[in-house]
Amino acid sequence: QVQLVESGGGLVQAGGSLRLCCAASGRTFSTYAMGWFRQAPGKEREFVAAISWSGGSTVYADSVKGRFTISRDNVKKTVYLQMNSLKAEDTAVYYCAADLEGRFHTTPPSRFNEYDYWGQGTQVTVSS
Repeated sequence: QVQLVESGGGLVQAGGSLRLCCAASGRTFSTYAMGWFRQAPGKEREFVAAISWSGGSTVYADSVKGRFTISRDNVKKTVYLQMNSLKAEDTAVYYCAADLEGRFHTTPPSRFNEYDYWGQGTQVTVSS
């Protein structure tokens, strides 16, 4: 069983920054690929970013490329999402997710159904 707990969300003005954190349980965190997804009101959950088990490979949605950075600390069992130049359209609940088969993938997955465990989400609101 893996538990994921997100933190760091909040209210920020457009152009500002936030850093989301996702703390994970589980002895083998270093073998998981990790991802961030988001869901805005009335919309489907969408992929934001993902990082491989080693941290050597990252993938981003086009909408956040160049503004967001995903990283991880396998000693602290934590994955981060640094969000800069935030826009109103970034407003959503942000979820982190763990792919327990991550060690078998060179590139971390970007599809919702490839992840096994999910956090409860953290709200990010960007005011324009």
